Amino acid sequence: MQLSGSITALATPFTADGALDLDAWRRLLDLQLAGGTQAVVVAGSTGEAAALFDVEYDALLRSAVEHIAGRIPVLAGTGQSNTAKTIEQTRRARALGADAALVVTPPYVRPTQAGLLAHYRAVADDGALPVVLYNVPGRTGCDMLPETVAELAGHARIVALKEARSDVERMDALLPLRSDAFTILSGDDPTACRAMLAGADGVISVASNVLPRAFRRLCDLARKGERSVAEGLDTRLRNANDFLGVEPNPIPVKALLAHMGIGHGLRLPLLPLSSTHAVRTASVAADILDLEQSIRDSVAA
Repeated sequence: MQLSGSITALATPFTADGALDLDAWRRLLDLQLAGGTQAVVVAGSTGEAAALFDVEYDALLRSAVEHIAGRIPVLAGTGQSNTAKTIEQTRRARALGADAALVVTPPYVRPTQAGLLAHYRAVADDGALPVVLYNVPGRTGCDMLPETVAELAGHARIVALKEARSDVERMDALLPLRSDAFTILSGDDPTACRAMLAGADGVISVASNVLPRAFRRLCDLARKGERSVAEGLDTRLRNANDFLGVEPNPIPVKALLAHMGIGHGLRLPLLPLSSTHAVRTASVAADILDLEQSIRDSVAA
């Protein structure tokens, strides 16, 4: 499996009373397919995986696999704070039809680099699904260093890395590890253009939940090295990217999705977007609508 381009870390829509909204879920999937998204992640951190019961995780992933029907890869978030539980969840995802597993560094427990090596090798050796490494130290309290990634990149069942650190030095250290069998993906929307212009293979994006066409276009331009046009589009995305960072993910993106009629609210301890920032929702949503329409028009032309 080679993962590249615009990959969306899907939010999980709920009904007004807090249940899964599978109708809204399918509409979100259709929005991604129509916008040219090249793969999706189900039940990652943007999908509030920690708030999902097993039966809900199963329903979301099964629905995505059935609805997408092989048109693009479906990745499942399977990372846990324990290796045996991660293996169990990855097997569960395989049984439900996922194409690959997005495995975050074990949250909260703060393993050593040697512990990370042992963890990922155990998950990959089990062989349930191809593994995408995921490093997001701001959330997990654990930073997987480039030398650790280098030791894992040669494993036949480890196919990619999602790197959410935004500093140039980290991406520069990781890009030499790219190969036909191992891709480097940005996990940070505001710096994804820069990363792809430097050689990264794509982005696993939050913003593409609401900007699927724009992020597909950004990936196409940046990966072709069309710097000036890519950077121009990236500038147009800045307002949305800034808004999506005003409170912890997925609070802002779910405010935008709700404004678009896709789902309601979050699960505690996450609260809806505060009134301080909620006043911007309509204007940001209008900017997004205009940008998506301009991308649609330019492609059609």
